[in-house]
Amino acid sequence: MALRIAIAGASGRMGRMLIEAVLADPQAVLAAALDVPGSPALGQDAGAPLGRATGVPVRADADAALAEGVDVLIDFTRPEGTLAHLALAQRHGVRVVIGTTGFTPDQKAAIGAAAQQVGIVFAPNMSVGVNVLAKLVEAAAAALDERYDAEVWEMHHRHKVDAPSGTALALGEAVARGRGVVFAERAVLSREGHTGERRRGDIGFATLRGGDVIGEHVVVFAGTGERIEIAHKSGSRANYAEGSLRAAHFLHQRGPGLYSMADVLGL
Repeated sequence: MALRIAIAGASGRMGRMLIEAVLADPQAVLAAALDVPGSPALGQDAGAPLGRATGVPVRADADAALAEGVDVLIDFTRPEGTLAHLALAQRHGVRVVIGTTGFTPDQKAAIGAAAQQVGIVFAPNMSVGVNVLAKLVEAAAAALDERYDAEVWEMHHRHKVDAPSGTALALGEAVARGRGVVFAERAVLSREGHTGERRRGDIGFATLRGGDVIGEHVVVFAGTGERIEIAHKSGSRANYAEGSLRAAHFLHQRGPGLYSMADVLGL
């Protein structure tokens, strides 16, 4: 039986990419398309922006939609919206793929608590390439000790609301794991003014915002006389959609638990 998928934020750019990916997957079916109350897309066919007729209207009533036999909800919205959808998913036994970023520690704890009842894949970046990048960064950090200064550079479009990006933070955490240190004790998320010399072992961050850049991340290990750079650049959101679909299929075979894209990809 085909995997029945609901898409939150259906009228947004990421929502449209997710709908297109589901429609292209012979083992999946679009079961519901959700958007916020007042959205001009409400009532329209979810495939209309793609020139496709799906027979699935865009709806605001997530509770009713998730009660209609949905297997997995994919959510790339905002933290508050994702948590509201997650509560409904728990009620109806629907698994959830969360690609939303910008959660507070308390909100992340709420996701962890929900995972005791339903399967959740929660990742700051659903791209297969970015998750392979994180694994490479962890391995590099294990080999390159604190004599190599670690810096994470990222750039996104002007509309992104959180900084550093969730992916940048995840890459910094990969550096910390590789070196066996506590990320929160080594992270330097911004610099301004007379900062003094760089402290050995810090994991620094630089954030750029502008234009329509989908996402670029570079991890730099700068040593004496050499520099290693490990980079990923997104030219399309399609890679996020494809990774999310892989996560949805993975969840369909799993019980309650909090899973990462590393689990999905077997990294």
